[in-house]
This record gives sequence, structure tokens and C-alpha cells, in this order.
Amino acid sequence: MEREVMLTGIGGQGVQLAAQLLARATTLEGREVMSLGTYGGTMRGGNTEAVVVVADQGIVSPPIVSRVWSALVVHPRFWAPVRDKLTPSSLVWVDSDRFDEPLPEKVQRVAIPASRLAAELGAPMAASLIFVAAFAGGTGLVGCETLCDAMGQALPSYRRKHLARNLEAIRTGFSEAPAEVPAAWPGDAR
Repeated sequence: MEREVMLTGIGGQGVQLAAQLLARATTLEGREVMSLGTYGGTMRGGNTEAVVVVADQGIVSPPIVSRVWSALVVHPRFWAPVRDKLTPSSLVWVDSDRFDEPLPEKVQRVAIPASRLAAELGAPMAASLIFVAAFAGGTGLVGCETLCDAMGQALPSYRRKHLARNLEAIRTGFSEAPAEVPAAWPGDAR
């Protein structure tokens, strides 16, 4: 079974770090993973997206996908290309503080107030971490402690001073994980 996850937002929101975190965590839990990040020519404010393909066996799909199982929309500005890759059973995770666009019919919306929660933590740049943690917890894609371990591996040395706050953001996201979404791996206990 393969799960294609696409993350989209604007540069500077941490979309690439969140995707790397998800990829590392699923690898730590023994899944096969391929990931590809793309971003526009501007450092902040331009388009950024990442695809993470996770599987329980060898991966068939490259990380350039025509359809996605789930999409995480951190900001609506560059949402249109992601919308075109949704299937009727896709889960679309949105930052409820920023996204109010209509979704295609039969697509399930999962709204997380990531920006507000990050601001409450005093870490507005950590919204994408809250978001990806809520997604991971809600779908059961990976566990909280595995995601925290992956953060320890993914954070570059010049950002280590943010580790404690990032771990707090991950745990906050897991606490916000909704229970009513389909599991990533049917049959796994969440």
C-alpha cells in the first residue's frame, strides 16, 4: 500500500522541513519513503511544495505524482495545482486560520487551527510542524515520539536552539489530531 502526501504553502512557512520530518519519521518506523521538494525562486513568499510517498513495501510511484491520497495546505496561495491532484477519497488538511476555499465534491476537509496554535506557543513559524503532527496523529501515519526523534535528526546545527520549541509544536499538533479521519494503514491500531 502506498500513501501519497503533498504539502503546499509559501516559502518561509516550513513546508520543506515538515515534509522532511514526515519522510524521516516514516523511515524510522520501517516504511519505504521517497520525497521531493520544489520551490520557486524567491526565498520567502514564493510557492513551495513537497511530495512524500510512503509505502509498506517497495515504492512503485516516483515522488512526482498525478494524484494524492492526502494534501496538507498550509497556505491557499498556490493551492490550485494540488487541487487538480485530488481524488474523490482524498483528505485535504487545511490551516483553518488561513484557508476557506471550496473543495471538490467528496473530498474530506480536515481543519486544524495551526497558525493560532503556533501563535499561542509563541512560535508562529512552527505552524507547519503543528500541522504535520496533527496529520500524522490523525491518520496514524507515524507516532509522536518518532516524529520528535526525526526532528532531532532533521534540524540543522544552526537551528538547534529551536529544538525544544519545535518538539512542543509537534506534541501540540498530536494533541489536536482528529479521530474521525481514515487511518493511513487500515488495520493498524491508532
